[in-house]
Amino acid sequence: MPGKRVEMVTPTEAMDVPATPLPLLRSLREQVYEYLRDEMNRGNLTPGASINLNEISQRLGISKTPLRDALIQLECEGFVTILPRRCVVVNTLTLDDIRNAYEIAGALEGAAVQSVFAKLEASHLAIMEQLNSEMRGAIQRGAFDSYYRLNLSFHGVFLTLSDNQLLRRLVMPIKQRLYDFPRRGYIPQWELRNCDEHQMFIECIEKRDCAGAVSVIRDLHWSFAAQEDFIRRFYFQETREISA
Repeated sequence: MPGKRVEMVTPTEAMDVPATPLPLLRSLREQVYEYLRDEMNRGNLTPGASINLNEISQRLGISKTPLRDALIQLECEGFVTILPRRCVVVNTLTLDDIRNAYEIAGALEGAAVQSVFAKLEASHLAIMEQLNSEMRGAIQRGAFDSYYRLNLSFHGVFLTLSDNQLLRRLVMPIKQRLYDFPRRGYIPQWELRNCDEHQMFIECIEKRDCAGAVSVIRDLHWSFAAQEDFIRRFYFQETREISA
């Protein structure tokens, strides 16, 4: 779109490469936040565990001020609970948490699609087609870190067109809470269906069907009821039969 730059990870950037160090221009609080998130993703800080502030501040060679600031942000995003004068506990993700997160993410992304629909052009569709194709390839290779980044980029095509910065700031931590904490093994059948839903979304845009595109995102892609079987298997290792 002329005059509008779509900022996102491109398909060629979404490769299985080690994470690069945080830019030096980022604040100390932001770097500590990223460090704690990484520890959660790696399983070094597990749900229900207490965070030892003294140990982490000594390990990183920092004061407790940026550590506390990072923990406040993590609490606001639902990752931890700060118990005054006691400890900081890593939160457990419950089924109700997931249900609520899906409802909020669906509402936010659905609203974003509706607000930017007129801005979506052939160039955006081409990017989404390519990303979705590369997601399928990543699933076949078992490269789920690449799949995860490509998936974020796919949604970023329409989210970054939105002028509602608050919406964009709200939806990302919800996704991180769902899929990045801690990083689990993936269910290829679920991820392939995710790609099928992406294709349905693209086809609605091609037909200039705004209501249909919104419905795919809000009422299917982010529907707890539609995804519940996979959710239970993914998060709670329930083995009941998955519907097609």
